[in-house]
Amino acid sequence: MKLDEYWYFLRSQKADIPGKHMLRQGGTRPIEPLPVTTDCMTLSDGVSVYLRLKGTGKVDTFKRAAERCCGYAIDVCGDKPLTDYTKADGNALRDSLIERGLSGSSIARTIGTVRSVFNFAASEAGLSIPNPFAKIYYDRQAGVSDRKPISLANIRTIQTRCYKLDDEARWLVALVADTGMRLAEAAGILREDIIECDEGSLAVQIVPRPWRRLKTKGSERVVPLVGSSLWAAQRILATRKSGEFAFPRYNKGEATNANSASAALNKWIKSTVGETVTMHGFRHAMRDRLRAVECPADIVDHIGGWQTEGVGHSYGTGYNVFVPRKWLQLAMQ
Repeated sequence: MKLDEYWYFLRSQKADIPGKHMLRQGGTRPIEPLPVTTDCMTLSDGVSVYLRLKGTGKVDTFKRAAERCCGYAIDVCGDKPLTDYTKADGNALRDSLIERGLSGSSIARTIGTVRSVFNFAASEAGLSIPNPFAKIYYDRQAGVSDRKPISLANIRTIQTRCYKLDDEARWLVALVADTGMRLAEAAGILREDIIECDEGSLAVQIVPRPWRRLKTKGSERVVPLVGSSLWAAQRILATRKSGEFAFPRYNKGEATNANSASAALNKWIKSTVGETVTMHGFRHAMRDRLRAVECPADIVDHIGGWQTEGVGHSYGTGYNVFVPRKWLQLAMQ
């Protein structure tokens, strides 16, 4: 018994999920349908119900986020029946997260996840109770640093280094640099996602994949490739077989490891052009580069996969690949 408890402790520590020992997924019991009476529906039970009904087909990070965030709440407030949680528990969770040094955006994600689990579990249990994790005040900008665009001079320096080193990691940097794609979008593409549009011109289609979800519906798009992104695509086509990942080093598991890519590439970029520069800066820079050539806002949104405001923009089939290519080529000058 003591040995089992010891191994159980080690597994919990390795997963780095506070409160996991109190969550049903952290124990040895299988996830089974739970009776939905107010006497037994605790927050850990709620996590079990939430993942059983909403977690099917979701990436592993969905499960980990629910377990981790509700684990924080259980650590601070205890694992109680849903009806026993109060506004004081919600405020205590907020104060605990602030003490941990989390930024405002991280606090928002954590509390938002707990709030969603609580709402879903209460609904399944037929409970009409206020959510104690709703309407909690905290400074959402606390600890959030401004993400600045990369200067054009630094973009050129980085691209020159990419051409010289000419390896898989640098192809990924070059692909993002002149498209403004999200890093996860680019890292999860297949060779076959790079398509030929006409004589010598290429584009990349960004579509949902089991290993890499898209942030929004508007993220599904076809992005023309010019400049360093065209070079990167040509190098991928020359070295990868059909059906293979364009960047296999970041796709060795069930999900694209965008975090690993971000950490490695940010480290290299910082050593190349300075500590304030990150991969995400290419995305901000692309927006500025397109503004500089007076590219229409809806085309800018299409290229970057940003949400376009207004009902009218959802009508029709959108732009063919040649229209955004024209503006990207202007932005490269």
